[in-house]
Amino acid sequence: MQVKQVLRGFMILLVSASLVGCTAQAPGYRGQRTIKTGQLRATTFSLVASAENSTTNYRQQYGYIEDIGDGRGYTAGIIGFTSGTGDLREVVQRYTHLKTGHNGLKRYLPALRRVNGTASHAGLGPRFVKAWRQAAKDSQMVRAQDAILNRQYLRPILKAAKQDNLSPLGQYIYYDAIVVHGPGADKSSFGGIRRRAKQLAKTPSQGGNQARYLRAFLKARTRVMKQEAAHKDLSRLEVQRQFIKDGNYQLKRPLHWRMYGDRYQLK
Repeated sequence: MQVKQVLRGFMILLVSASLVGCTAQAPGYRGQRTIKTGQLRATTFSLVASAENSTTNYRQQYGYIEDIGDGRGYTAGIIGFTSGTGDLREVVQRYTHLKTGHNGLKRYLPALRRVNGTASHAGLGPRFVKAWRQAAKDSQMVRAQDAILNRQYLRPILKAAKQDNLSPLGQYIYYDAIVVHGPGADKSSFGGIRRRAKQLAKTPSQGGNQARYLRAFLKARTRVMKQEAAHKDLSRLEVQRQFIKDGNYQLKRPLHWRMYGDRYQLK
């Protein structure tokens, strides 16, 4: 009898230790650092830049601008603000507010208002592209882009990640999704993808397993990605799946990954 009791106690300890280990490997939002500031912000932005701009040097992307053929007109700046969705116009508006004197972008605000919701370049064109690149050298333009990025993209996903009790890895996965798909509530936007994921798996705040939930989120996002010709390559999702498999919930460096066939690392 005593031997059985000892063995039973030993098994309980093993199970308890296993559960503690799982908790340690998958920390949530509460009490943890977030991707809002510091190295985690830099890591997240570098990961996104490797997918968006084929570089980890995100600080050089404020002057980026081109039409990538996704039906959203010009894609520009640190996270790809677009003329077709209106956030690029909001950046220019913010820059005009900060730069009260002359700036080369203010004159394009009427054209940006007209092309909103379309892929049109009407009233923009090469001169606008040149003006954007020139303005990006101004610290006020950097502030303007960061302000819109924080308001429309970073703060909403941090709020959602807090509600769902997600680690820095989960926050990065949310952030990458809202950058690509936008902050809307329809089924093809971040809100719709998150809603579908919750139908597939419980969030950690609901008592679910974080890895299982994040995989469900990526599964829901995969369906949306495959509907857009410009995003059919799923490299960025495979990178995120690898981090989940590795259990790197804190996005600890060094990081090594492949994006669209290219190798990247953060030391």
